[in-house]
Parts: sequence; C-alpha cells; structure tokens
Amino acid sequence: MTTLDEKFSALAADNAPGQEVRQDTGDLDAQMKGGLFNGVPVDFSHGDVDAFPPTPGSAEAWNAGFAAGGRQAYTEYRGAAAIREGLAARLGTFTGCPVSAEHELIITPGTQGALFLALGATVTTGTKVAVVEPDYFANRKLVAFFGGEVVPIALSWLGARGENGPDLARLEAAFKDGTEVLVFSTPNNPTGLVYSPEDIAAIARLASRHGVTVIVDQLYSRLLYDGERYTHLRADENAPENLITIMGPSKTESLSGFRLGTAFGSAKLIERMERLQAIVSLRAAGYNQAALDTWFNEPDGWMAARIADHQAIRDDLIGVFRGAGLATAVPQAGSYVFPALPPLDVSPEVFVRLLRRQAGVTVTPGSEFAPATRASIRLNFSQDHAAAVAAAKRIVEMVARYKS
Repeated sequence: MTTLDEKFSALAADNAPGQEVRQDTGDLDAQMKGGLFNGVPVDFSHGDVDAFPPTPGSAEAWNAGFAAGGRQAYTEYRGAAAIREGLAARLGTFTGCPVSAEHELIITPGTQGALFLALGATVTTGTKVAVVEPDYFANRKLVAFFGGEVVPIALSWLGARGENGPDLARLEAAFKDGTEVLVFSTPNNPTGLVYSPEDIAAIARLASRHGVTVIVDQLYSRLLYDGERYTHLRADENAPENLITIMGPSKTESLSGFRLGTAFGSAKLIERMERLQAIVSLRAAGYNQAALDTWFNEPDGWMAARIADHQAIRDDLIGVFRGAGLATAVPQAGSYVFPALPPLDVSPEVFVRLLRRQAGVTVTPGSEFAPATRASIRLNFSQDHAAAVAAAKRIVEMVARYKS
C-alpha cells in the first residue's frame, strides 16, 4: 500500500518549472571556477510577461469584473454562464467542433487546474494511463498521485520531418493490455512537436476502438510557426466518446498571472470535474474570469505579430545551439526549445545548478519530462530577444567548460 509520504513524494516540486531557486546548491562551491555573468539573469523556466505583456484589454476586463462585484466574484463552479457562452462559441469555431457552454465546458484555475481535475475525474487506484514521454512534467506526477499506473509511450522528435511522433504500435499494445486513459500534449511540451494529422487520426481511431478516455493538452495550439497545420483531435470523425481538451490563455497570450484555463468535452467528465473543483477551489477566481472575454478577441494583427516575434527568437536560439553541436529540434509551435547536452564532467542536475550560479541562466532539467531525457534542458524562449540569445550563448560556454 502506498503511504502518504510516498504519495506526495510523487509531486516533488524542487526541480519543477519556477522552483529552481529551491534547489540545493550547497555542494557546488568547490566546483565554482568563476562566473560568466554579472548582469541581469534570464529565467527560461517560464515566459517573461514583461517582454511579452498580456493581451490588450485584459486589465480593463479585470477591472470590469471587479466593478461587477459579487455577481462576478461568486460565479457557478464551472464559471460565469455569460463568459462560458462566448468561450464555447469561439472554442468551437477554433477547434472545428461545437462546444456546449452549459454541459461541455468548465473554466479552471489555469490549465494546470484543468489537468488536475481531468485526471482526478478519470484515474483511480490501479488505472493504467498511457503517458507520452517526454511530455508535460505534471502528467506522470498526477497519475502517480491518483494511484494510477504509468504506461510510458515513447515520442520521437529529433528525426527528419515526417518521422517524428508517438510510438503508435506501443500505444495500440497498451490499449489492448487494458490501458484506460491517454494523456498527451500537442504541441508537445517540452519539444514543440505538433502531432501530424495521421497521428491524430490514428489516436482517435485506436482510442474509440478500445474505449479509451483521452486528455489532450492544446495550450500552444495558436502559436504555430511557418504555416504549420494543426489537427484538433475532437474534430476527427472517429474522436473518442470520452475526450477532454485543455486550453487556456496563460502562455501565448501572457495571461499566466490570471490563472485561467478551460477544459471542454464529454459532459459526463465535465460534471465530475465540476464536482471536484467545488471542493478544491470552488471556481476559477471570479474577477479574473472576466479577462477571458479578450481571448480570441485580440486586435487584428496582434497574434500574427506575437508569432513572428517568437519565431525570430526561436530561429536565433536554434542557430546558437546547433552551431555548438547540441542536438536540438526546431519547435513547430509553442515557446519551448529542448536541446540535448553532450557528456559532461558533472551530472545534468548539477550542471543546471551551475548554470544558474555561474551564468545567471535558469532552465528546467529534462528529467522533469521523462527519465530518458535527463540529459536535456528545456527553455521557455518567450523572453526579451537579445537577453535570450545572450543567455543561450552562455549555456554553450558552460557546456564547453564542463564537457567531458
């Protein structure tokens, strides 16, 4: 039987994004050889909302929610009805499949909250859950927390175009062996891979055939580069009956400080998620919900400009890392780059700490996303362009310093 200590150890937060300042660095002094940096540090563990501010009108929308008082502060547990009505229409148009505001949509405290509720609504002791690796760091942790059994599904992302994607043969075998839930992200966090239309169609077909519940995180599905094509699982003709899609404005639109997310799909699962939210947080923060009225309502050209700015940073970082011989896939979407480190004289975990201490660069260790990607690092490049490139060059210098 799993003890409470074991249960909560699965949620270890010291190396999770945004928590790097809590890492133990007491054993590193002997390894210090002089810093590379004495200016303003760059924190790649999350996006910089000063470099990329929230969507226009979001502050005004929040103020309007505040002015509305109690009727906005104490919404239904699944969110204010009027806000859900507008969201349902826009999300249905974006994903190519209608969304019922009344039955199929819930507003959550961030997409992290949506993921917690979705897994809480589908996973219990002994539930086999297919978890793509690498993928979002919380997937494995939450499955373990809820008592489920992680069934790893390998993802290829460093191959030639058209050769990347999940191991569909392994996925089918897992479904045949009793796996009941699949959770994954597309665009993938941390690699930026967008699942191909063929892979999405195969996942839909296999999940429907075997009665599998699917939870798909589409957080970065608006931030597509180079004319990339995106395929929404819920719009597939074979989409599984039990499907939850998670989206929110926290990243691309820089509304992360508002802690807003949405989940939409199976009415039965949304009802379970509402019941769980009712005892975890009651609702997404009432005043903050008003900012959702700006989502998909940005000024003309705003999204195109944001994509162009991010693509320019992406291209420069890829140039720096590939120029130094670090294996790095070109993200098709999102704001993450995931270079692989060569063999070093220190462990990857120590190297990450040294980066922060010596070079003023904070990254997220690859071990957060899969055991097999321990020697990779994830950078959220939604940063000041010049600062991000300078920081990437310091990473390369540090690799050269500690390379075996």
